[in-house]
Amino acid sequence: MSAPQGAPPVEAEALPFFVYGTLRSGGRNHAFHLAGRCADIRPAVLEGAALHAGPGFPYAVVDPTPGRRIVGELVTVRPGAYAGALVALDRLEECRADGTGLYVRRRMAVRAATGELRDAWVYVAGPEAEARLRARPALIVSGDWAER
Repeated sequence: MSAPQGAPPVEAEALPFFVYGTLRSGGRNHAFHLAGRCADIRPAVLEGAALHAGPGFPYAVVDPTPGRRIVGELVTVRPGAYAGALVALDRLEECRADGTGLYVRRRMAVRAATGELRDAWVYVAGPEAEARLRARPALIVSGDWAER
């Protein structure tokens, strides 16, 4: 069963998560939502997207401008912890099934540090946040939330 573009699938495939802000290792939301649930964490890059600073949070926005990329981590959650992690992250990111949330969970190709492309769940700016950021960009040129 598939969901509308950008909406969380009813039963999401157990993909790794690409995290780029407070969910990265050492971040306050990583400690609360992912610590103890991870099987693997490795550096990764999301190409074709730009990182923006929203009020207090980072937002990924799809951006085909050459060289645009977001630095983050590819987080693989242990199978027994996956369902709980997915629910917790969707709630944290205010990701709604109708695609109108603060963030939208999308399946995207992410490049691991090894060079391998992997599909992962990425929380990108929801429709309102994306429209606001396209109208008034708050670009983090390095693409790295840790360097803001």
